[in-house]
Amino acid sequence: MAAASPILQYFLLSIITLNLIHMISISSAQTSFRPSALLIPVTKDSSTNQYITKLNQRTPLVPLNLVLDLGGKYLWLDCETNYISSTYRHVPCNSAQCSLARPLSCVTCTGPSPRPGCNKNTCTVIPDNTVTGFITSGELAEDVLSVKSRNGSNPGRDVQVNRFIFTCGHPNLLEGLAKGASGIAGLGRNRVSLQAQFAAAFSFHRKFAICLSSQTGVVFFGDAPFVSPQGSLEISGSLSYTPLLLNPVSASNGFQLNPERPSPEYFIGVRSIRIDGETVPVNSSLLKIDSKGNGGTKISTVNPYTVLESSIFKAVTNAYVRAATARKIARVEAVGEFEICFKGSELSGTRIGPDVPRVTLVLQSEDVSWDIVGFNLIVKANEETSCLGFLNGGLNSRTSIVIGGHQIEDNLLQFDLASSRLGFSSTLLQSRTNCAAFAQGLAE
Repeated sequence: MAAASPILQYFLLSIITLNLIHMISISSAQTSFRPSALLIPVTKDSSTNQYITKLNQRTPLVPLNLVLDLGGKYLWLDCETNYISSTYRHVPCNSAQCSLARPLSCVTCTGPSPRPGCNKNTCTVIPDNTVTGFITSGELAEDVLSVKSRNGSNPGRDVQVNRFIFTCGHPNLLEGLAKGASGIAGLGRNRVSLQAQFAAAFSFHRKFAICLSSQTGVVFFGDAPFVSPQGSLEISGSLSYTPLLLNPVSASNGFQLNPERPSPEYFIGVRSIRIDGETVPVNSSLLKIDSKGNGGTKISTVNPYTVLESSIFKAVTNAYVRAATARKIARVEAVGEFEICFKGSELSGTRIGPDVPRVTLVLQSEDVSWDIVGFNLIVKANEETSCLGFLNGGLNSRTSIVIGGHQIEDNLLQFDLASSRLGFSSTLLQSRTNCAAFAQGLAE
């Protein structure tokens, strides 16, 4: 009998392990209070353009700043620098928790032990810094994690998961992260990511939503009502939906020893690209994910800007310059990594940002599309110059289109894993609200 495909293996394992992680996490969560949803705040670090969330962990609780990685496998932390907690537990080899994380090996730390990050008979995994690509091995562990809850449309109390699974990473992994960051918080399609453990611990539907901002945004877990701060707009009613696609081969450095594992990242299907309504001629095969995991379109909070494979970048930017020229917007010299720039004084302002040609991603049909406009397209490079926030990823880009953080700010994105679909709002600015106001109103 032929071996099952990686995608079939993934779904079979998911059925088995969803029950397993449910049994592990639900017993460790506070059971006297069942929130309808959880939320965590997200701010943007201006020096790195990384999105930072704050979680409380350990006993006694310690506030941690963590870089948010939408496609990250799990939460990893530096455990070697001042990690003090009375509730820390390492995860033993051959345990149920270890099997959830699909470990690399079983090791015994040879340094001064026992201590956080260094114990005997320990489940070992591969945490990776997705900003720099650097990886190390790390001890799988458990500790208390506290997060703010939501009860319907009202603020709720802080709740705890008493045995939240995470990974201890080496301090060198912190290089390239925003100042003060203790690690990375992953939301990926992984059995021990934040979204997976929260859903299991509190019996949520397997869905979460992100609403990022250049100021303060928010991540919701569960069925939060997406009501505008003024109470006049229910955001979820205006979402469009497109299927979430599973890439059968992970591009993560942490999976390099077993490349057939499915990617924890979130992919969608883009059929074509339009500039001001005109279709851009691109190699359509690059828009599909091939059997080796190359191509396709993913959404990333680690990439500050959208990155396009070289031939797609050339076709899109040539079309964009033509559309801008037709609007009498003067092009100027490139600035840094931005190749397509314009004279800032010639860009008139609107409620949704500079009045520039829009980019439309056509998804599963002509009736479903994602418009990228105004503020999500243009980056102010200096006082005189504004640039198109798309970067050239080169000819050997593993993923053809990476939709970056700047392009999803002030867009509400809901990842429904049970239904395997993405709900997206396009810019909230056209509805006279934004993620900063939205997050403030929900967190009060």
